[in-house]
Amino acid sequence: MQQLEGIHVRKNSKFTQYLDESPLLKAFLAGSLSGTFSTVLFQPLDLVKTRLQNAPLSNSGGTHSASMLHIMNNILRKEHMSGLWKGMTPSITRTIPGVGLYFSSVHWMTNTFTAGIPNPFEAVLIGISGRTFSAICLIPITVVKTRFESGEYPYKNISHALRLIYGREGVKGLTCGLVPTLVRDAPFSGLYLMFYTQLKKYVPKEVLKSDLAAPAHFSCGVLAGILSSAITQPADVVKTKMQLYPDKYPNVQSVVFHLHKKYGIQGYFKGLVPRMLRRTLMAALAWTFYEQVTRVIGLK
Repeated sequence: MQQLEGIHVRKNSKFTQYLDESPLLKAFLAGSLSGTFSTVLFQPLDLVKTRLQNAPLSNSGGTHSASMLHIMNNILRKEHMSGLWKGMTPSITRTIPGVGLYFSSVHWMTNTFTAGIPNPFEAVLIGISGRTFSAICLIPITVVKTRFESGEYPYKNISHALRLIYGREGVKGLTCGLVPTLVRDAPFSGLYLMFYTQLKKYVPKEVLKSDLAAPAHFSCGVLAGILSSAITQPADVVKTKMQLYPDKYPNVQSVVFHLHKKYGIQGYFKGLVPRMLRRTLMAALAWTFYEQVTRVIGLK
């Protein structure tokens, strides 16, 4: 993170002058950078999570970890190393504006409606509001991303996927899974922000201003991510099923009924290990990177 200190931009540029006067733009850029970096790094876990949720549960008593390794091995054998990053383009297309919008909206709400350090209830509301806004704006790209990762749709690229989905399924196809996406992402972001801000209060201020700031932020982020991921996992399973099979699962109730009837309670937690790893590490890394970037560019 210390390398960020070496970032220099020409002071006489109009962009730099506008950047200095726009804290929201700073927050958007910092969020986009942090989200892009963490998305590229952890895309394989998201891919494995999607494949795992779309696979039948084993009756051999195997664990989710074993299934995760089996799926990863199949991807490497059939699609080679590059196959682990399938769906990278729609992931990045969603992340750059999505995480940027989230962080900039969180920054604006935090500084507008609180004293800069939200209490637990305020943190939940801010996190939910910020994620709801970005999720609604980018739901079509989320649908494309999920289908790319499943390996069951022969889409050539994002535009080709959007045209086919709209042509065959209309607006409903481009927004399928919106409700479970919001039920998953909004509470996750609200809970995550609450846990993260509260955990940071237990870290001495001297540490947050020292070279140990990045490890401290990352540790708080990991703990917040573990708790938030476990609570919101069932909504992620429902979202994946609806976006992969919109004809079979036209609404949330149909997915819930199918999962409960076929798999029982464990069906709602398919893909928990890769999702928890990805969401926890990605969110922790994104917030750590964001905290460091905002400090460097003078947002804090």
